[in-house]
Amino acid sequence: MMAKPARHSERAIGRNPDQLTLEERRALAGKWIALEIYTPKNLALRRIEAIGDSVADCVRMLQARALDPAEFEYSILKGPY
Repeated sequence: MMAKPARHSERAIGRNPDQLTLEERRALAGKWIALEIYTPKNLALRRIEAIGDSVADCVRMLQARALDPAEFEYSILKGPY
């Protein structure tokens, strides 16, 4: 039985997208993720900071954590294959 995508979303926050398991990738495929933009000034790690069904969902999640959405890049998480 596959776990709910919401549980996978919670566990994926703060992790590198490349480190997600196959099960997590399948469950989260097609979701939008927010990664902090790397600059020499901030040396951002490649970590998922927000996950949602749209960029607007990611922006709301970032704002709820008092993070500036303009400092993030947004992309669709692809499946494992």
